[in-house]
Parts: sequence; structure tokens; C-alpha cells
Amino acid sequence: MTLKGKKVVVTGGAGVLGDAVGQVAQSQGADVALLDVVPDFTSALGSTHTVDLTDREQVTSCFAEIGDFDVLANIAGGFDMGPSVYETEDSMWDAMFKINVTTLRTVLAVAVPVLVAKGRGSIVNVGALGALRGTGNMGAYGAAKSTVMRLTEALSDEVKAQGVNVNAVLPSLIDTPRNRTDIPNADFAAWVSPIDLANVVCFLGSDDARAIHGALLPVNGLV
Repeated sequence: MTLKGKKVVVTGGAGVLGDAVGQVAQSQGADVALLDVVPDFTSALGSTHTVDLTDREQVTSCFAEIGDFDVLANIAGGFDMGPSVYETEDSMWDAMFKINVTTLRTVLAVAVPVLVAKGRGSIVNVGALGALRGTGNMGAYGAAKSTVMRLTEALSDEVKAQGVNVNAVLPSLIDTPRNRTDIPNADFAAWVSPIDLANVVCFLGSDDARAIHGALLPVNGLV
């Protein structure tokens, strides 16, 4: 696997997984651009861009600044446990869809035409293994990630004949500091390491995966 000579755009680039994707992409020879809403974040991995991924104008300006690219890794997203479905307030539904779905749709609206115009490119989204079926107290999150997965399949069907690969990874629990804090007594060794997941993301962005379209690839470690 190699990304040599490619430019990889990573949303959620200030986060644990976004940083890991940047690390692996750079190690494979890619030029990396990291996007996040975090103000003035910096990275030794490549260029950094502070942008509200729900704002079409900001995203358009950001991609104009980045210029030509080959791979889009849509890592931006978020998780929160909730109460039961019937107790979940509109604010939580809106928040889960905004951070997981609206960010994705806004970036795709700007990025996909670039890849279609050049006739080649790869898009990798992040779904969730837990969203393959409904789970109690995760209704809003599961619904949002299910939407990401259906959008991945639909977009793949729309652009695969134009040379653009669209796929998604479906991680289980990722070994992040927040997850360790939230679930302190878990077996962390069974979780997916960010670097292992980043390796899968970068594989899907490489030419080695050019025959894979619309895949929802489970990455579940030992869970």
C-alpha cells in the first residue's frame, strides 16, 4: 500500500483518529491537509485549516485554498450516549446529526465535484459497527451513523463509474483517552487502536483498493 504522490484531506484532523490517519498517510508518502473546527490547531503532519464543516461557504473557501487533492478521509464526527429513544430531546437528535451527517454532506457537496472532474479519487467515511442494528440508549447516534452508511452506499453507486471510490469503515470501540475515561474497567487491548483503524482508512484511499466500491468494512479489533 502506498499513497505516494497523493494529497489526502482529513476532516476532524485535530482529533485522535484524524491525527492517526494523517500519520499513516504521511508515512505512505502523501501530502496531508488537516481540517477541524478547533481554532488555530497545528500539526507537524501537514497544512492545517480551521473550518466549520457545517458551513458551506467556509468549506468551499477551505477547499479552494487546499487545491487539487486525491483522497478525502471524512473522520469528523462525534458520539454521545443518550436516554431512551422516547426520552431523547430534539437538541440531542439535532446535535448527533449535525456533527455526523451535516458535516459529511457539506464536505461531500464541495469535494465530490472536484474528484468527478478529474475522473479519479477516493472517499472514506466513518460509520459505526454498533449502528448495524439498534442499541438501547444509542438511538440518536445509531440513527446518525446509519445515515452515514446509507449515504456512503448511495454516493458510491452514483460516482463509481466516474472513477471515484466511496467506502466506509465501521469501527467498534476505538482506544481513545475519552473512551478510556468513560469506560475505565474495560479491556483496552480488545479495542481498535487509532493507528490500526487509520491503516484501513488509508488502504481504502490507496490505488490498491480501486476495485472496492460501497463497502462498509467492519474494524472491530477483538470486541
